[in-house]
Amino acid sequence: MGKPGFSPRGGGFRGGRDGGGGRGGFGRSPGGRGGGRGGFKGGRNVIIEPHRHEGVFIARGKEDALVTLNMVPGEAVYGEKRISVEEGEKKIEYRVWNPFRSKLAAAILGGVDQIYMPPGSKVLYLGAASGTTVSHVSDVVGPEGLVYAVEFSHRSGRDLLNMAKKRTNVIPIIEDARHPHKYRMLVGMVDTVFADVAQPDQARIVALNAQYFLKNGGHFVISIKASCIDSTAQPEAVFASEVKKLQADKLKPQEQITLEPYERDHAVVVGVYRPPPKSKGG
Repeated sequence: MGKPGFSPRGGGFRGGRDGGGGRGGFGRSPGGRGGGRGGFKGGRNVIIEPHRHEGVFIARGKEDALVTLNMVPGEAVYGEKRISVEEGEKKIEYRVWNPFRSKLAAAILGGVDQIYMPPGSKVLYLGAASGTTVSHVSDVVGPEGLVYAVEFSHRSGRDLLNMAKKRTNVIPIIEDARHPHKYRMLVGMVDTVFADVAQPDQARIVALNAQYFLKNGGHFVISIKASCIDSTAQPEAVFASEVKKLQADKLKPQEQITLEPYERDHAVVVGVYRPPPKSKGG
């Protein structure tokens, strides 16, 4: 799958949802002795390799971890581990990206084919919450990119605003993603829409925002939580019906993966918006 020796289950992520692994510490406890700290102290025994998704990296040490290049060295966003690596004279800092805290990290470790967020790209992020994943997307798109982060909850929004103060490529928008016209003056055209809004009308929310802001031939990445849409139906049936709704709104799904073992009954659907018509000659 283009990731030599890197299993989708992610070697370093022991612990699961309730064993401390889901809370930033990849070992016995979030700040416990030993555990996941292993090779992440000095950087001499950690090797950073580029992941096949541009802007994402793998730290290979005692335990493998997914990491992003920290845009604000010396600062953690949500208590995540940081790894300093000496490259020549200068030190470069990476932040560990925990798949139990981020649907996008779970999708990457699950082997998703494309995330469509290369360095320099513009991303509209719906359902930004307090900015855990947004901060990593900010690392991935880098200083030349932009992340428009929409969150309705004022409580989460406070954390999002604080995080954005230090990250110049994050534009926080405390608004309801159901009403994109309210923030149309703040958001330019984007390359990719990422959505993790966990609402029953999520497909409609994404379609509305795509109509306003997503360029033709742009892409979408949507995290679908089955129980938020219909807690009585089988997850597979829910995912299938959501895909149908997307197709009806010119959002053409290209791939779908589940987020096991990091999240139960979640799927990520990736696709293209209004793909250009195929020319008859070709």
